[in-house]
Formats: sequence, structure tokens, C-alpha cells
Amino acid sequence: MAPEANVEMAEQLALSLTNLGLQRMTARVLATLLFTEQPTLTMGELADQLQASAGAISGALKMLTSVGLAERVPVPASRRDHYRLRDDAWAVLFTNQNVTLAAMQDAAEAGIAATGADSLARQRLTQMRDFYTFLLAEIPAVLDRWRQRANGSAAPHTPRGG
Repeated sequence: MAPEANVEMAEQLALSLTNLGLQRMTARVLATLLFTEQPTLTMGELADQLQASAGAISGALKMLTSVGLAERVPVPASRRDHYRLRDDAWAVLFTNQNVTLAAMQDAAEAGIAATGADSLARQRLTQMRDFYTFLLAEIPAVLDRWRQRANGSAAPHTPRGG
């Protein structure tokens, strides 16, 4: 794929991510890290490619590194910080969601304790708690299956509808 096509596809992905709620610059930096053919990019390179300020790039990278999608990596003979998409970015992001899932489970449990035994609210909160309990129990197995596939020991991906 030509570099111009990569830039266009990266911008399309960034727009999709923005429509899903990600901050625009964070989405653009993430998409650039996904589509780059370079092993790493500096903050300056990202700023140049995205025609953005160093501050905007810095904020986006801080967010992406905090959730485990990007990482700062050392590059011999370079004084600049270099960044790349983590090899295991998606599994790390998914694993980090456990904190949110556990918080939702705890909130449902607290709500159940505060509602009447036969109330409609209790029924809804019980369903919520059970759903998050189920997800928390299933995520480790899903991640194990992913790691097997990523390491080549499981069946390859079949596209949706195919």
C-alpha cells in the first residue's frame, strides 16, 4: 500500500475512533502508530506527520501509554523518546478493562444490597451483576485463546460473513 493510502486509511480509522468517543488527537496518533512502516516514531515525527503541536501529541501519547496501547522504547544513539504500538496492545487494553468490569460488578452488588427483595430495581441490578460476573470469569479464557492464536497454535481468523 502506498504511503498516501496509509495516511488516508489512518485518517479514516481516526475518524471512526473519534466517532466512538476517543479524543481526536489520541485517535490520530493511535492510527498513525498502527499504519506507520517505521518501527518507532518520535514525538516530533508524529507532530510533523499530523501537523499538530508537541503538546497535543504529548497528551495523546500519555493517554495511549497509560492504557497500554503505546510504549516508549529506547533507540540506541538517539536522545529523543521513541514510541510504538505495543505488540500486545489489544490484549493489554482488554485486560485493563477488568478494572472497569469489576467496578460495575461492585456497583451492582451495592445496589442490590440497597433495594427491596422483590423490587424491579433489584432484578435489573442482579442481571447487571450476573453479567459482569460472567464477563470477569470468561475474559481469562478468551485471552488465553487469543494468545494461542497469536502464537500460531490456533486456527487463523475468519473474516465476518466469510
